[in-house]
Amino acid sequence: MFKNILLATDGSEHSKRAIEQTIKMVSPYKDQVKIELVYSVDGEKSKNDVLKHGDSHTATAKRKEKFLDTIQHIESQGVKAEVTLLHGEPAETLIEYANENDYDCVITGSRGKNKFQTLILGSVSHKLVKYVKAPVIIVK
Repeated sequence: MFKNILLATDGSEHSKRAIEQTIKMVSPYKDQVKIELVYSVDGEKSKNDVLKHGDSHTATAKRKEKFLDTIQHIESQGVKAEVTLLHGEPAETLIEYANENDYDCVITGSRGKNKFQTLILGSVSHKLVKYVKAPVIIVK
């Protein structure tokens, strides 16, 4: 049984399916599980958010607001959840964060938002499977 889960998300449809599958997977043990929703903001997105919202503190608050409904949804199912925002290239940042912390499992969607980047650089999910030390589950 997985008790401490890192759920990598970017707000894409695949990511939303990963959230729903994670909730189903842990439902028999929901009172013993904690899900950490992790979103990694790359440099370009970070700059755009700061320009849009005026400063980095407001941009961070707006990013966290983006996941408030998701956290409430997960918690409404009886599962503890929190959101963590990271900065950097998503795959490398998530790999480092996952390997530095004690997760039983990492779950992610099979594809993210940026299909062009995936075509050129390879998918985040593929890199997670390759380099994260914990078991990785990819949801299609």
